[in-house]
Amino acid sequence: MTPYPFYINGQKQTSNKAFPVRFSYTGEVIAEVYQPEDAHLEQAVQAAQRGARVMRRMPAHERSAMLRRLHSLMEARTEDLVNALVMEGGKTKKAARAEVARAKQTVWVASEEARRIPGEVVNMDWTKDGENRIGLVKRFPLGVILCIAPFNYPLNLACHKIAPALAAGNSFILKPASATPLSALLLAELLLEAGAPPETVNVITASGAQAEKLVRDERIAMFSFTGSSAVGWHLKSICGRKRATLELGGNAAVIVHEDANQAYAAKRIAFGGFTNAGQNCISVQRVLIHRPIFNDMLETLLDEIKALKVGDPRLEDTDVGPMITESAAAQAESWVEEAVHGGARVLLGGPRHGALLPPTVLTDVRQEMKVSCQEVFAPVLTVSPYDTFEEAIQVANSTDYGLQGGVFTRDITRILKAYDEIEVGGLQVNDVSTFRIDHMPYGGVKGSGIGREGLKYAIEEMTEPKLMVINMNA
Repeated sequence: MTPYPFYINGQKQTSNKAFPVRFSYTGEVIAEVYQPEDAHLEQAVQAAQRGARVMRRMPAHERSAMLRRLHSLMEARTEDLVNALVMEGGKTKKAARAEVARAKQTVWVASEEARRIPGEVVNMDWTKDGENRIGLVKRFPLGVILCIAPFNYPLNLACHKIAPALAAGNSFILKPASATPLSALLLAELLLEAGAPPETVNVITASGAQAEKLVRDERIAMFSFTGSSAVGWHLKSICGRKRATLELGGNAAVIVHEDANQAYAAKRIAFGGFTNAGQNCISVQRVLIHRPIFNDMLETLLDEIKALKVGDPRLEDTDVGPMITESAAAQAESWVEEAVHGGARVLLGGPRHGALLPPTVLTDVRQEMKVSCQEVFAPVLTVSPYDTFEEAIQVANSTDYGLQGGVFTRDITRILKAYDEIEVGGLQVNDVSTFRIDHMPYGGVKGSGIGREGLKYAIEEMTEPKLMVINMNA
């Protein structure tokens, strides 16, 4: 097969080396993609620098119109994007359709935000020295944004970086995950068709080591990374003075109190724990249930999970497909086995078949077990009872992660207590941690990252406020 080229300066590029892309359900190679050489990295940076100068001069209405055209082209190529996500990542058709719909919405919202980047008039005459002076604050683009996207949502999370970068007047270099580069390369094609300046379109299918070189490059003003906590904090440690947004791991807790709508909570937890095979940084991982309803709630939850269809992601009715690789599934399986050896019980599960790990539910887990204190990133739930709401909050906070959480209760006092005390970047009330709408501020605390995504908030991260004071006394 002929390898897919990558893009520098809006032009297709090849090299002497290519890597395979596999369909994780069967393990077969579905494509090959050229990997850039180090010389290509330099070309990409230089092109992006030129692109930054072009974008800085582009008026807001043109940036908005360009993103609107991209949205229309994505609409026309929906099925191509869906199929790319299914084949490169093993994503189910349901999940792939949902991701493409969200990616289109992300681009649309960015086209709106491009036209309303805020400024401010500063009242200088609060003091005598400020009399007859006018203060103005305007946001300016940073320059070149390095966008490093993950495998689990390779299209939408690429759009969450590229779209605000362009909306704000920056250029970009996109490094997709090596396991899932096809949707990013198709996105580059659509961007060029939408009229993006060629200098701004740099999508390089680089290795992790090459990405580190770009993170260190002082000509890059900012990098936006979504991925594991270990890799993200390492990149932050080597990035120098450049700005960074890190959207990292989680092991989200969801609390279900006795006054909750148990049937609704069970349905949402079954979705939130197993969509995309649990490969979601805000996937429900730890379910904490008030002891008075523990048995009934657990039975309802297990029934919901058993109803999920597991198998071939190419089928329209499949709910849970394979993980990204067999090795990732094997690691999750080993964590489950380790927990069982430590005293945990398996309430639901089954043997692994290649990269396909069936939905697994554990109870009698301890907080120090990996399935509790680390990010499983797999279709694995732990279920534990609690006696008091305060205890549930303590358990929810007992890890190094703090991305999102969920709480099911009808009591406003408990809701406000959870909002005040649970250490997360976002709390979902009467819903699961997995809920995300693409224009909301999104990011974590503690080990889960720094900065915020969501188009308006990402634009703030990707711009610099600059003050101008006019002295009218002169």
